[in-house]
Amino acid sequence: MVTAQAADKKSARTGLPERLSNGRLAVEPLLTELVADGLVDVQAARRLAHDSRALLRGDLHPLVVIANRRLPRRDGDQRTLDLDCLTHWLAAKAGLRYVQIDPLEIDVDAVTRVVSRPYAEQYHILPLELSEQRVVVATSEPFCHGWEDDVAHLLRKEVETVLVNPLDMHRYTLEFYGLTRSVRAAGQTRFQNAPEGISNFEQLVELGEAGKLNADDRHIVTIVDWLLQYAFDQRASDIHLEPRRDVSGIRFRIDGKLARVYELPTPVMRAVVSRIKILGRMDLAEKRRPQDGRIKTRTPSGQEVEMRLSTMPTAFGEKCVMRIFDPDVAAKHFAQLGFSPTEIAAWESMVDRPHGIVLVTGPTGSGKTTTLYATLQHLAGPELNICSVEDPIEMVNPEFNQMQVQANIGLDFAEGVRTLLRQDPDIIMVGEIRDRETAEMAIQASLTGHLVLSTLHTNDAPSAVTRLLDLGVPYYLIRATLAGVVAQRLVRTLCPHCKQFEPIDKAAWKRLVHPWKTNIPENVGKPKGCKACRNTGFLGRTGLYEMMPLSPALRLMVHPDQDVEAVRKAAFEGGMRPLKISAAQQVAAGLTTVSECIDVIPE
Repeated sequence: MVTAQAADKKSARTGLPERLSNGRLAVEPLLTELVADGLVDVQAARRLAHDSRALLRGDLHPLVVIANRRLPRRDGDQRTLDLDCLTHWLAAKAGLRYVQIDPLEIDVDAVTRVVSRPYAEQYHILPLELSEQRVVVATSEPFCHGWEDDVAHLLRKEVETVLVNPLDMHRYTLEFYGLTRSVRAAGQTRFQNAPEGISNFEQLVELGEAGKLNADDRHIVTIVDWLLQYAFDQRASDIHLEPRRDVSGIRFRIDGKLARVYELPTPVMRAVVSRIKILGRMDLAEKRRPQDGRIKTRTPSGQEVEMRLSTMPTAFGEKCVMRIFDPDVAAKHFAQLGFSPTEIAAWESMVDRPHGIVLVTGPTGSGKTTTLYATLQHLAGPELNICSVEDPIEMVNPEFNQMQVQANIGLDFAEGVRTLLRQDPDIIMVGEIRDRETAEMAIQASLTGHLVLSTLHTNDAPSAVTRLLDLGVPYYLIRATLAGVVAQRLVRTLCPHCKQFEPIDKAAWKRLVHPWKTNIPENVGKPKGCKACRNTGFLGRTGLYEMMPLSPALRLMVHPDQDVEAVRKAAFEGGMRPLKISAAQQVAAGLTTVSECIDVIPE
């Protein structure tokens, strides 16, 4: 079933110069066309054409051979002819749509059933999308047509051929077919021993224990290895493995947003979770209670990375979440976290002191721990003893003395601080102040001449004082010890490779900054989407901050019947910039969008 449109595209491709349209691509015909189009200098093309070593590398795609030379362009563009540029040029030459493969948008199990792996490798094709009417097939050889009629006849669907980067083609062909082969093989191993006729929930739970997969099965090892490497490649901060009745899901959190990645048969998912528990040195036999663990491994680039594991029992098996910690976080300067020069000065004035309590507040996932680690790294030195008590230790740093809370043996935050006070510390970091006892121990540490850093869960900086009062901390101790509070949020940042600018939506801007008055920028950034950002328009996140040093005037306002609104007003009058103004500054600088900020900032 080849449509007239598809036929026209094929005839257009066959109408090209014979040096290009006759089957497989080759280096010399491509160079001739590049010279003819004014993109490459004749002498440079001749040198490459006569380089026998490059031409004899039969395992490389011709575009890759040319791209590796980084030839200068002759059309006035300052860039060299890299692989992406060459692929765009070839797509225009062949009359095909250029596509950047986003594996998160592909149903891998479905597309790998369209054609077999040997067939895909023979014709250099990879199905990307399958619907009722058509199938989208990527190729890196746009002038090899032998497969198109076969696929159209077999599926009885319209075939749309698109061009992709040849390196992406090679990589994802190996990944997709290798992954699905392991998943199917693992599933067959499991179901050979599983009785049929599962009719209710109770039977399903019981059958999950019979004929189960071995966590060390080579197919399971392959799946887990792929999962971790894939998460690193996609810049995921969390991996969610979520068991369901028949088919279980895998999701990644990327720049704060969850995205579905893949689905596994539930028995295979159980084996995958078991494999991860083994790697994290967790109790494999215990499936009724939540467990925590850690894994240390390497990214594809060889960089060491740590992951924190957490499992919990659910109706259909153990759910597992893996938090991936950026190994460079502790080494980041405050400016890289989104601090403005004014905010850096305010923050350093709070933490560069011999004693006192400094609090970082915000909801879960707002980057509080990242800020604390960067601060400890800023303060660290051979003359200081920096100690922390955390639940759990999120990033191991050789410059700190880190202790983990062990509730099962009575080692909570309060007992941890009590222990650290006997360790001659200079700076103490308490993972979180959750109760009165921990708060009192932190204040005691501050009163005895230590700098204490910790976190609280409050919406803004002024509310931190009220929160301490609610925990039962005497107001006079808060006055004596609290040095300052910073509230923070994280927002996605626009991709620097593809972001565009548009006139400001004044109504949205006023909603963002209300009730504050600010200068309205003429243009602001907007997302577009490219390969670097997976066509989302956003790449990475940055912080929004509300700095509240405790001035003498604010200290006098701390009392049992404190009015948080009065404290907030006094803080603003004293120079504190609210989160909304910090957000407006980031929007005006073109780093993020109004809608992103509105989503995370409390009214």
